[in-house]
Amino acid sequence: MEQFERIRRDRRDEGLSIRELARKHRVHRRTVRAALADAVPPPRKVPEREAPVTGAHVELVRSWLTQDLDAPRKQRHTARRVWQRLMEEEGAVVAESTVRNLVAGLRAEVAGSRAQVMIVQEHPPGEEAEVDFGEFRASIGGVMLRLWMFCMRLSHSGRAFHYAYANQAQESFLDGHVRAFAAFGGTPSGMIRYDNLKPAVIRCALGRERFEHPRFVALRSHYGFDSFYCQPGIEGAHEKGGVEGEIGRFRRRHLTPVPHVGSLSALNEAMAAAEARDDARRIGARPVTVGAMFAVEAPLLLALPPTPFDASAALSVRVDAKARVCVRQSYYSVPARYAGQRLDVALGATTVRVLQGGSLVAEHVRSLHKGSQDLVLDHYLEVLTRKPGALAGSSALATARANKTFTPTHEAYWKAARARLGDSGGTRALIEALLLHRTLPTGAVLAGITEATAAGVFDADVIAMTARRFLHAATSPPSPPPVPVPEGAPPAALVHRPAPCLGSYDQLLTGAGA
Repeated sequence: MEQFERIRRDRRDEGLSIRELARKHRVHRRTVRAALADAVPPPRKVPEREAPVTGAHVELVRSWLTQDLDAPRKQRHTARRVWQRLMEEEGAVVAESTVRNLVAGLRAEVAGSRAQVMIVQEHPPGEEAEVDFGEFRASIGGVMLRLWMFCMRLSHSGRAFHYAYANQAQESFLDGHVRAFAAFGGTPSGMIRYDNLKPAVIRCALGRERFEHPRFVALRSHYGFDSFYCQPGIEGAHEKGGVEGEIGRFRRRHLTPVPHVGSLSALNEAMAAAEARDDARRIGARPVTVGAMFAVEAPLLLALPPTPFDASAALSVRVDAKARVCVRQSYYSVPARYAGQRLDVALGATTVRVLQGGSLVAEHVRSLHKGSQDLVLDHYLEVLTRKPGALAGSSALATARANKTFTPTHEAYWKAARARLGDSGGTRALIEALLLHRTLPTGAVLAGITEATAAGVFDADVIAMTARRFLHAATSPPSPPPVPVPEGAPPAALVHRPAPCLGSYDQLLTGAGA
């Protein structure tokens, strides 16, 4: 383009001939004539190379790929299979890379002939939502874990709820619904779109018909919404594209780089804060924010029922000889007196509640790791009273030290008690002090233990008395302020008071008053 400009300028300013212009700019006279004829250079002609080997088979390969459009997705030609057929059936001698390039070009042509056109949809406020799980990674307490993000997205406003779970089990699926509805302040009045998730669908039937899990049906009945199941496979992916796109967006925006947090609850708190910030974003060309659209949609949601749905799974387990129950390949302690008995377990997405006849026996945070154990030191105190030597090496003590329920105050008392009473006697004194935590607040017991250690007294009764005194001082109301004496008032000694009369008492002594 610049060369053409210089040629035309020299012809205009200096009047040079075609021969002179060609000599000056070192080009052919045809180029000079083209520049003088038009300021825009003509397009370069790219020679078309003939494919000496595949050229004769182009139409055959195109027909194979066209037939693939109606074939099952997993039974369509790959580039390698096309190459194999050309050699086996057509006797062609050609490199696989050559066939691969040919297939790539033809496949784009064939697919373009059946390009899918998306129909713009309108979603009335408060009526529809979409649900799905998305996989991601996070470091929890220094351990890299594969986690699952439950996501529910309101179709109208685009407001979404995200919550991280250690699995895609039914209790996590149901718990995600309960938490999402609570976050939205209501439920969609119409339907919620799903894949054919195992927590909801037992088996797919013909068309849209599904055999649903009874627990999911109970959840639907509790909150009053309908379910819509997308077509299996890639054919139904577009039917809930909103939530799938939201999962990808949230993962890229808020979970990249890989989060490093101390606990799963801390991760979910961070995700909730990210959701609040996302209220200020706009989706596509919408003129208003997600938060503004949700403000319009929220009042149109169905009101929540008086009580949330119980998303926990009911199990029955036997307590082993170590006072533990095994739930989903993880161990949780219960009071030692239940060893050998069968108890009920309410398995939630994040909690494990052990029950006997409806009464709570023990409660634990659900473990993120299979094969782990959560042992509470208090559950073993009665046994340790008889076996004090087992305390030092017990797993329950290690757990208590790790979660800081066994404090440096307990350590100092135990050390001083063993120095005074010996290992066995000092350990028993510690256990008796630990039993006080069942009836008195932790702060009061620690205050009593601190004072007993300083005084060299290792008696649980003394610790209890000190703890109750500390608790009384902390909870009793302050003494009323003194009443001010009016200015100019006489001293108390000078105040005139009438002398008492003892005549009535004399009558009682003599019987005169009878």
